[in-house]
Amino acid sequence: MKAFFAVCVGVCLTFCGNVSAEQQPASLRPALVPSSQGIFLVFPFENDGASPRLDWLSEGLEELTIQRLSAAGQQVYTHEARTTELDRNGLPPAARFSHATMLRIAADLDADFVVFGKFNSDGKSLAIETRLLRVNPTSLAAPIRQSGPLESLMESHGTLVWKLLAANDKGFPLNLADFTKLQRPLRLDAFEHYIRGLLASEDDARMRELREAARLEPEWPEAAFAIGQAYFSRRDCDSALPWLAHVPAANSRATEATFRIGVCRLLLNQPEKAEEVFLALQDRLKKAFVAGAELPEILNDLALAQARRGDATAAASSLLRALDLDPDEDDYPFNLGLMYLRGNDTTTAAKYFREASDREPENPEDRALLIYALEKAGNKSEANEERNSAAESFGPNTLPAVKPEMFARLQRITTDLDTATLQLEMASKDPGNGNGEGATSASTASPSSLVRKGRQELVAGRLDTAEQAFRAALTTAPHDASAHRGMAEVYRRKNKRPEAIQELQAALELRDSAVDRTTLARIYLEQKKPDLAKAELARALKIAPNYTEARQLQEHLQNGNTQSKTP
Repeated sequence: MKAFFAVCVGVCLTFCGNVSAEQQPASLRPALVPSSQGIFLVFPFENDGASPRLDWLSEGLEELTIQRLSAAGQQVYTHEARTTELDRNGLPPAARFSHATMLRIAADLDADFVVFGKFNSDGKSLAIETRLLRVNPTSLAAPIRQSGPLESLMESHGTLVWKLLAANDKGFPLNLADFTKLQRPLRLDAFEHYIRGLLASEDDARMRELREAARLEPEWPEAAFAIGQAYFSRRDCDSALPWLAHVPAANSRATEATFRIGVCRLLLNQPEKAEEVFLALQDRLKKAFVAGAELPEILNDLALAQARRGDATAAASSLLRALDLDPDEDDYPFNLGLMYLRGNDTTTAAKYFREASDREPENPEDRALLIYALEKAGNKSEANEERNSAAESFGPNTLPAVKPEMFARLQRITTDLDTATLQLEMASKDPGNGNGEGATSASTASPSSLVRKGRQELVAGRLDTAEQAFRAALTTAPHDASAHRGMAEVYRRKNKRPEAIQELQAALELRDSAVDRTTLARIYLEQKKPDLAKAELARALKIAPNYTEARQLQEHLQNGNTQSKTP
């Protein structure tokens, strides 16, 4: 598991989330609306009898709703965040879900509202209906409807989203005209090509549709990002860079685009340019709204750039910080070990390879480098013990060969960015506080805001303040499953396993979860209690038969390896 709150969230570098601001004179822009309503999670809209040729509108209306909410200054999870959380629960991304399931996913993401709906069309006109489901306290708002000619879908949908926000907040400060000014004018045919490109299962079809969207709307950042991302996934950085550079700083994809530009510079072996990109990204995030949080993925890649240009001291500092922020990821200690190994400090290298192996005991490369470093450091007996242990875990002669000429190629570049910390930082802000710090005290904060604060501190590696926030939430709401889950993660990171188990069991009594049961199984494995771990995994897979992490851990146990520590 990457981070405790591991979802990919599109986060802008200002509070606006506005994709049209760069096109409008300042005098024509309405004031941006602070995100006062909460965090939104949008599900695909159901095709309620319309022609199958309009099936693309199901996820199209989801994406358009996300963009419209973001442009109006609201906090909203991306499509990728939703599908990632569904996968964690073993659920298919495009299925129809009950209200209970949507509430469960929203609660796991700490969202405040679920947006869903349906549409119908006779080929000439389009009728859209949307509903808002409040997570806590649970309530379902009356449906909001909007109809119009099919070719006027963009205008109809904009009105629908404005009605949704205005109905949810009687004091919503924007009238329809000002709300519309915040939205980027967009051709319907370009949007259709864009969505069909995102939905395409074949690479060539995806690129063809996305390029057509960009041709029709050459200044549209979302299309440019999608094309850049498609090239990036092929590791065609020369083609990806110009498209990623088209994403402006105010766009919701700017953080991801800039990060991928830095990764491309690393892949092209341009460490000076890569370091410049990552440092600028860090600085921009801190100035925008992340005063105390850092992202370990950025720190890892920054360290690799620093190491490649010969600044080992700065590289070690960046990697050690990443190490503290994410205690589950093995790439960071591995890269540290590799750096010391290349510097002929084999004792220190062995220390970090051991930490990497402890974090990810199923990774044979971590173990192979540990054995190599121990041998080079003269610790033959320890090396032999590790070799025998590896043979039991992986089978005889299964460790990869280690040769010095391979070291440069073994560096682990982080290619995906978890922007959860940014979302949590935004959620904890009090927009009315000029200094950017949340003004709500623990005595007056709601349980959900305290849980968000705890998770923000947890992701930032501040365990004591995270524990304080979760305790405050449980004092106010002792039956809050999310707060118990947060406390469990704090205890787990502090190696207080019995307390972590107790908190997870409390969370499970309140709401059963495949994710929590899998985490519980990992802790039982750390305690060398494989039978209890197997029982929890069986329960997890009964809840979510397709949950990948549970299946992988179950297969690992079935293969006879009961020595695994939690990855």
